[in-house]
Amino acid sequence: MTASGSRSLLAPAHAGLHNKAYESQCAAEESRHTAASGRGRGLTLFALTLGTFAIGTGEFGSNGIIQLFASDMGASIPVATYAISAYAFGVMIGSPAITLLAARANRRTLLLGLIALFLVGNVLSALAPTIATLVVFRFITGSVQGAFFGAGAVVAAYVYGPGKGGKAFATVMGGLTVATIIGSPLGTFVGQHFGWRTTYWTVVGVGLLAGAALLAWLPRTDDLRGSSVARELGALRRLNVWLMVAVAALGISSIFAVYTFIGPFVTDAARERPSLIPVALAVFGLGMAVGNYYGGRAADRHGSRPLIYGFSYVLVVLVAIGLAGSNILILLPALFGVGASMMFAIPTIQVRLTGFAPDAPALMGALNLAALNLANSLGAIGGAVTLGLGWGTLSTVWAGFALTTAGLILYLTTVGRSRSAVTSA
Repeated sequence: MTASGSRSLLAPAHAGLHNKAYESQCAAEESRHTAASGRGRGLTLFALTLGTFAIGTGEFGSNGIIQLFASDMGASIPVATYAISAYAFGVMIGSPAITLLAARANRRTLLLGLIALFLVGNVLSALAPTIATLVVFRFITGSVQGAFFGAGAVVAAYVYGPGKGGKAFATVMGGLTVATIIGSPLGTFVGQHFGWRTTYWTVVGVGLLAGAALLAWLPRTDDLRGSSVARELGALRRLNVWLMVAVAALGISSIFAVYTFIGPFVTDAARERPSLIPVALAVFGLGMAVGNYYGGRAADRHGSRPLIYGFSYVLVVLVAIGLAGSNILILLPALFGVGASMMFAIPTIQVRLTGFAPDAPALMGALNLAALNLANSLGAIGGAVTLGLGWGTLSTVWAGFALTTAGLILYLTTVGRSRSAVTSA
């Protein structure tokens, strides 16, 4: 029974001066209850964010040590990139599969199982004897990511309460954006100075902390129980779900047509020293963090507008890079703008997906992350094509421009025209 409930039942037994004393006691109890709830919510959200930070550090940190494990294992750089691609395929294929297989599991149980699998994947990665085994182990590790984000978004939404789906997803994504600013450079630094295997052991250490936090602070409640596999699969029969996945894969790809080639942008296009590359990466990551923060709040209040505005703004910034990115004073603010604009749109994608399949929110989160990784491949491939055509270092942004334009047009002409989208926008 809550303090307020106790008051309504017991207050009549207290008369005169005792009423004031009793009411003061009840008010104090209510204050303590509210404070405890606030602390509990904050700790739960911190645990989820720490988990996604660990996952993001493992993902992005691998990019910074690719030359190291390639050299150590006697593999060429193109062959070593299979380990990076395998992780992305793990997210795209493994995460939705795990989410479906664990459909009935309580989200707390699922998250604890996923962080355990994440730890196993990184331990195996640190011990991998050959490039072939490393590819397999990175696929296993990647299969955790989308499922974790999907289940984490469900728990965060439960903690925040109704109408805060965008803010919940942005909170879970927050750990990933911080990983681009801190985790990735840290993982690269550790690998360069102590060996690439130490990078994965470091990720294991962060993952253990995240696992302990999740075990201690995730709420124990039947409200987080899963649903049937049939219900989850039913969501996959809805056309709007797949249209939104296509919108995300196309629209978000421009962020990777830029992020993948930041190094050449700085050294070849702007002709600056290589030591400025980490600064450019941090600026980009900071933009992602800012865009994610405001995008999560906007997604809950403004319907489709954050997606439309985010995609539109990033197109403007891409043009600026394509035309004047050789000037570092233009390139750095533009990199911030690309990260901020695109991350401003991503929480709305999650809200729209969940709106089309409210009975399968965890699966929608996994699909959103799968679309993100597909966008990663599309952006990188598109940029590689323009470079291969000899259009110049900055030409990769035009590939991103074309892909994001296609995503925006697809959205405006399909799901963006639905009654719910028009009303909310």
